[in-house]
Amino acid sequence: MTDIAAVSADARPSTIRMIWIAAALGGCFVLIRSGLADAPTLWFATLRALLAGIVLVGLATARHRPVPHGARQWGIVAALGLANGTIGLGAMYLGAAHLSTGVASVVANAQPLLIVLPAWALYRERPTRRVITGLVVGIVGLIIVAIPAGGGSGAVLSLSSAAAATTGTLIARRLGTLDNLAAAGWSFLLGAVGLAGWSAATEGVPQIHWNVQFVAILAFLGIIGTAAVYVAWFKEARRCPLYRLAAWTFAVPLFGLALAVVVNGERPSLATASGLFVVLVSMWIVLGGRRQRRAADRSPFLTAESLTETDTPPDDRTIIAPPPRPECPGGGHKFPGSG
Repeated sequence: MTDIAAVSADARPSTIRMIWIAAALGGCFVLIRSGLADAPTLWFATLRALLAGIVLVGLATARHRPVPHGARQWGIVAALGLANGTIGLGAMYLGAAHLSTGVASVVANAQPLLIVLPAWALYRERPTRRVITGLVVGIVGLIIVAIPAGGGSGAVLSLSSAAAATTGTLIARRLGTLDNLAAAGWSFLLGAVGLAGWSAATEGVPQIHWNVQFVAILAFLGIIGTAAVYVAWFKEARRCPLYRLAAWTFAVPLFGLALAVVVNGERPSLATASGLFVVLVSMWIVLGGRRQRRAADRSPFLTAESLTETDTPPDDRTIIAPPPRPECPGGGHKFPGSG
């Protein structure tokens, strides 16, 4: 049995779920900037991954969810931890420390631009012309934001975070029978171990100023911004085309920039605002296409073709055949209205 989830080409992520995911992730960039005053950058990221892992593994244990087993499943979990935890969070925090909140939230969410070709090659998710056009527009928007910010290590680190998140999304499609809670929880625990080693090697013994504000920030980042977000993300990654799912991360900078203005008093430059607008236009191009349904989908009867395009497995659906036409005594069919 394959570990790659089968998805419908027409499946779309839950709008409500993706809005709160984008809002939570956007808020994370603002809180990271605030929390960096009380903790070293990488140790801060380590605490976030550790808290998320503890919460998810505890929840999975309380609900008697199966623990990953065998070299293959643990390999997938470890790869997720390396991508989303160690590299993803580490590079995100380092990038956020060198860039303004608005710029960091834009550059670190370049996942839609990075996922198209791998998803096409690995999972045969061929993008439409509209999607390709939208992603090209998105690249232009990111360039508009990144170049005036000076590029440099901050932009490179934020792009590295986006690349790691892209890898994690691609791996999530291979979770197979793995439970979402258990897979996410153990991946973040393993990712925290990698982050702790990275932190110790570069920052030494951590000096953290524990206070009510820092604890509240860490709680939001670990429980809402990581544990809840990634479980919901894994759920969508197993049922939707990845390029369509990843396009929602274009909405993260909108929330991040808005919160940065309100909370931190940041004033986006003209280039940042213009680039963000272009990025949002690209998101509209990718996601805003009119949902066209084929004639077979509108029919009250199911065809072999329509069965391959539904989110529900064929085994769970009932194929309704047209009722037989009444026959005349002579063997011919009697049509309604005929004499």
